Amino acid sequence: PDHELTLFYGCPEMSRISHYFLPRILLNQRRVLYLDGANQISPLLIARFARERGLDPSAFNTLIRVSRAFTCFQLTELIRRVPKILDAFAADVLIVTALPDLFFDEDVRDREARASFEHALEGLQEIAMLAISIAVFSDATSFKTKRRDFFQKLCKQASQVLKVKARSDSELSFTCEKTAPLLSQ
Repeated sequence: PDHELTLFYGCPEMSRISHYFLPRILLNQRRVLYLDGANQISPLLIARFARERGLDPSAFNTLIRVSRAFTCFQLTELIRRVPKILDAFAADVLIVTALPDLFFDEDVRDREARASFEHALEGLQEIAMLAISIAVFSDATSFKTKRRDFFQKLCKQASQVLKVKARSDSELSFTCEKTAPLLSQ
């Protein structure tokens, strides 16, 4: 959706599934800022998408910028920097993977993880006021952690929450669990 935060979650392949949203966005000449917290972005898959559509991969490459985060602190910092990044690369869509998944790292003390996550949510809230659509792809529900409330907080902030399930026929089903109320005109 335009200018909203949408959360996709539900199966362990969520970061890979995020790739399959890219062709439609890129074919419409919309620019994507991709914050890869899951370390799953595949340039080869994106190039394949372009070739399957009769395009040179560079046609897609000019429309997407990728930044990787390997820790929750790096992901928070990337999210906080999005407004400045948008000054240099006017993206239409922000994709974030592994939020809040990266914050479940048991090597990070609970207090620091919570503070960093709150800063990330504040950053997303600021970004949501800009003219950009935000899609978060999360595998958070497959983790056993005492920080499960992070996922609930993200759901609360999202305009839409969609649960994704892989069916036995290799297809995906999407169940809308939350939709923002329509604004009266």
